[in-house]
Amino acid sequence: MAASWRLDERGVPVESFGTRLERLTAARGPLCVGIDPHAGLLERWGLANDVAGLTRFSETVVEALADRVAVFKPQSAFYEQFGSKGLAVLESTIRQLREAGALVLLDVKRGDIGSTVAAYAAAYLDPSSPLYVDAITASPFLGVGSLAPMFDLAAKNGGGVFVLALTSNPEGGSVQRAVAADGRTVAQTVIDEISQLNAGSTPIGSMGLVVGATVGDTGHDLSRVNGPLLAPGLGAQGGTAQDLRTVFGSAIGSVLPSYSREVLGKGPEIAGLRAAADRVLDDVRAALSAAS
Repeated sequence: MAASWRLDERGVPVESFGTRLERLTAARGPLCVGIDPHAGLLERWGLANDVAGLTRFSETVVEALADRVAVFKPQSAFYEQFGSKGLAVLESTIRQLREAGALVLLDVKRGDIGSTVAAYAAAYLDPSSPLYVDAITASPFLGVGSLAPMFDLAAKNGGGVFVLALTSNPEGGSVQRAVAADGRTVAQTVIDEISQLNAGSTPIGSMGLVVGATVGDTGHDLSRVNGPLLAPGLGAQGGTAQDLRTVFGSAIGSVLPSYSREVLGKGPEIAGLRAAADRVLDDVRAALSAAS
């Protein structure tokens, strides 16, 4: 099922990312599939860890899932490692996913200041770029305000930005849960600043947060974010759909659950990939319905 967005004279959506995300997850289901073609997964598929293997892997994911899943999250690093040829595969994959009506959230975790962060924004959020996507991930640890060029360009072009807040990796806590002079953790400061950017947006804002599905009950307040909450770490990384209520509490209605290996590990057969995506979507729907 292809989604048909209304475009302006520049060829970009006239509706906000938040609006498009709400509409597409209502139609296809609240699911993000991460595309992480690391060497181990390529080997599991019987593919070489080279550009040819990367190409075949990406083409298979597109064929199996592009018109069925709402959001895809390609991990840029697995394409970048092959240089310009790998980036050409990424560009083609992005284009095919979007042509099938899916939203593409590129996992790049960029963060910098000044003209550099503006260049990162242009690379991914400007419709003239060959890497133009619907949304990106970003790192706020040079200060949320340093990401302003990303927020501004995303808003201008109907895009979104998902900012790291509470990640599942054990090293993250020493920074994200450190307490500032005002008594808030670093993560809560990030949460609050993104909440301000989304204030008053309907049906939902376009600036999101990344909160790992395995972080447990952290005591952080996500109730005022009014934006999408990406929840990676489900499936092979240990998180379950039932964990979402514990992590997100009353904000669970804004959660976008993300699976990678739990789906892609069932390839390379098309039927296996589709069955896995259907299964995790059923799990998510059941968990979200029980929590509502």
